Amino acid sequence: MNPNSPTSLEAINSKVMRRLLPFLLLMYVLAFLDRANIGFAQKALQHDTGLSNAAFAFGAGVFFIGYALFEVPSNLLLHRVGARAWMCRIMVTWGLVSASMCFAHTPTAFYTLRFLLGVAEAGFFPGVIYYLTHWFPQSARARAVGVFYFGAPLAFIFGSPLSGLLLELQGAAGLAGWQWLFLIEGGMATAVGVWAFWYLDNRPEDARWLDSAQRAVLRGALDADALNASAHGPRNLLAALLDRRVLALSGIYLLIQMSVYGVIFYLPQQVAALLGTTVGLRVGLVAALPWLCALAVTWIVPRRADRTGGHRRWAVALLVLAGLGIGASGLSQSPLLGLAALCCAASGFIAAQPLFWTFPTRYLTGAAAAGGIALINSLGGLGGFIAPSLRTAAEHTFASTSAGLLVLGAASLLAALLIGTLFRRENGMAAESLTPLIHH
Repeated sequence: MNPNSPTSLEAINSKVMRRLLPFLLLMYVLAFLDRANIGFAQKALQHDTGLSNAAFAFGAGVFFIGYALFEVPSNLLLHRVGARAWMCRIMVTWGLVSASMCFAHTPTAFYTLRFLLGVAEAGFFPGVIYYLTHWFPQSARARAVGVFYFGAPLAFIFGSPLSGLLLELQGAAGLAGWQWLFLIEGGMATAVGVWAFWYLDNRPEDARWLDSAQRAVLRGALDADALNASAHGPRNLLAALLDRRVLALSGIYLLIQMSVYGVIFYLPQQVAALLGTTVGLRVGLVAALPWLCALAVTWIVPRRADRTGGHRRWAVALLVLAGLGIGASGLSQSPLLGLAALCCAASGFIAAQPLFWTFPTRYLTGAAAAGGIALINSLGGLGGFIAPSLRTAAEHTFASTSAGLLVLGAASLLAALLIGTLFRRENGMAAESLTPLIHH
């Protein structure tokens, strides 16, 4: 079929991308802002509330405990009630909790609200990954997930200056800058959550913006993928949750998330230290540079991997780049070299993740996909809980600010090693594509 024909699969994929991905991207930008904005608020929050470094690290990480506990139930409810209603619920509640962070004047309130934020947001990310399997066949999935992953860089490209600017509202209406930060960014998430209920469609069959022929072609491609996945993977939810491949991927994703959040939570402070200044608009603008690099790499690499099938090789290379960049950012004494290292780190661990998610979606479908993807994300997300405390402990143990970053860089390198060792074929996660170590 002519690829330019309106009913060609490629043309339909492009149309679906134009319709869904900008909105999902907006949702992810707000999600990322609300989980990571404490990195900007850190110094002012600690100054006003008396939180110690250890208390801040625990509060930063406890988000992921709530997130992990409710991840699988949330995704199963999304599978049952549909993305439209459930994404609305997730965004409205997390926005309200995030805005309530302006009342976190004690360690107990800080811990509680961070935990509740994790509970409220649980299911958002794996829900979107699962939702995309309802709209994009395997041949276009890495590109679609890659565009969705633009949310993390965009959150910092636009969110970093915004967060820095909001901190400068210190004293306006009697509120501290960090309180304005939480109030405004949380309110934005709630508003977009209400919009999601009216904008999203659960499945192609519900999409009035596709004609009947386009819906039929897309459904045929998706059904073929689902049939192939069911032939190679677990058939039901329990089998998916106990599948050794799912558990192996969970461990790899945990290592990746340790690298991601060990950097993200402290990036504004690290950039401020490199520049010899305090966190504000200038730091926010400079802190956006690594995410501009990540945006470019995440645009290019998943597309190339979809064309060539080299998802494994690219994932390994990107995670090695991330690990080396994280380690080098802690050792560099030069602001320019330190910033370049952070650019490599962000590019590596952001662009590697869309490739990672093509592995489980090759053999999970239906409720097994909803549960399996959620389990990988929830267990892997515990890396976000471990990372801040591990980084703080390493710095204290070795009396060096570089030690924590070296440990986090090593986690990324170990993830690269496991992907390179456990996957034997470039074409992903078919049942036979893992080494016997995972099967026995």
